[in-house]
Amino acid sequence: MVSRVIPVDPFDLVIFGGTGDLARRKILPGLFRRFCSGQMPPQARIIGAARTDLDAAGYREMVSEAIAEFGGAFTCEDQTLEAFLNQVDYLAIDARGETGWEALQDKMKGTDRIEAYYFSVSPSLFGDLAERLQKWGMADAQARIVVEKPFGRDLETARSLNATLAKYFNEDQIYRIDPSLGKETVQNLMAVRFGNLLFEPLWNAQYVDHIQITVAETVGVGGRGEYYDTSGAMRDMVQNHLMQLLCLIAMEPPARFDPDAVRDEKLKVIRALDPLEAHHIVRGQYQAVPMDEVENPGYRSAVGDARSRTESFIALKTHLSNWRWAGTPFYLRTGKRMSARSSEITVVFKETPHSIFAEDAGRHPNVLSIRLQPNEGITLGVTIKEPGPGGMRLIDVPLDMTFAEALGDDGTDQVDAYERLIMDVIRGNQTLFMRGDEVEAAWAWTDPIIQGWTARADVPKPYDSGSDGPGDADEMLRRDGRAWREVKP
Repeated sequence: MVSRVIPVDPFDLVIFGGTGDLARRKILPGLFRRFCSGQMPPQARIIGAARTDLDAAGYREMVSEAIAEFGGAFTCEDQTLEAFLNQVDYLAIDARGETGWEALQDKMKGTDRIEAYYFSVSPSLFGDLAERLQKWGMADAQARIVVEKPFGRDLETARSLNATLAKYFNEDQIYRIDPSLGKETVQNLMAVRFGNLLFEPLWNAQYVDHIQITVAETVGVGGRGEYYDTSGAMRDMVQNHLMQLLCLIAMEPPARFDPDAVRDEKLKVIRALDPLEAHHIVRGQYQAVPMDEVENPGYRSAVGDARSRTESFIALKTHLSNWRWAGTPFYLRTGKRMSARSSEITVVFKETPHSIFAEDAGRHPNVLSIRLQPNEGITLGVTIKEPGPGGMRLIDVPLDMTFAEALGDDGTDQVDAYERLIMDVIRGNQTLFMRGDEVEAAWAWTDPIIQGWTARADVPKPYDSGSDGPGDADEMLRRDGRAWREVKP
């Protein structure tokens, strides 16, 4: 099934950090796919901006190489690539100096089109870029800025960054991007909840036993060791990515499907989160497996600190103090160097109050699984009779809607999260972007947790690379009579 493409209005997109890894891997190939699909108008311009000394021809060559390397299975005719590259330009710009800003101002003058500025740079440069855009007359009402995470490293820095950006841009001009929210399955989560009468009456503590959110990675810290060791899994993943998934699964139905109505409900979820107790937190740190230390070093070797106490894995149990979810535990788990790459939200419903099938002693709760990656899709486990004679034997079978199968999609037409979110920026749709008060509320919940284990001088539990984290995480659920879902590729 080929998705219906609605073209956007003409725009100029300036990518600060346009020669960086994110631009090469995600932003530029994504824009090329939108161009090939017919969504990006021929009047649009993409302007790379970085300190790298390049001319426009040199940058176009780099863009072409990035598309060839990171474009995936998607292909396009040579003349289409040439047409796309003709809409690409480049300027050498110093974010903290004056170099290149007059040239950028000249390019942006007199254009009656949407202006978007993507800050694909270190957060330490956000304020400098915003200030210079304002100084050179480009922070007008048509302008929109896109900022990447991490958005602060605690409540104080997040407030400071929000205040800095607010000096130059209104809140409705600021797009704080989390690529996980651009995934098809995440949006389908809202469609499943609010578009089907089947689920919404059951979506509460009366019928839901517990909810699990898992984001597992097989990679280690790689070349991000210096950054990651000052961040850890809590700041890097829980405070933003997992928090957003929790909000979407737990929020009340908004009055209407518009940006502020949706984000108002997400904010209520964050503010309803109970403070965490120490025994509801498990932190881990991956270690090398014998005979594999050279190819896959342990965390401490990767970051160059033999005494590092930074977590590469974290599991949490939390509750929401509101009427819908009172008493229902939410289990969150994320880690690096785990057994498989998988992102999944699992809603485990309660068992039937009374089983009439005396011969069957097994447990058969219905389980709704929302797979974010890989193999995006939704599966509902239901209980049926096992075929054949011999009595009423119950088995669980899945009602499976894997998108590639259900929608007849071979993968070439799937839209990457960055593609969707950048087009939302151009449309002015902030539904899938975090608001400033949302970010601050998330840090207000996260900060005491980090301060607690710092004060206790907690040391993360070691776990083998290729496992599913330390055994303490399994024990945390065993105490509740539950178990983590298997991490599957």
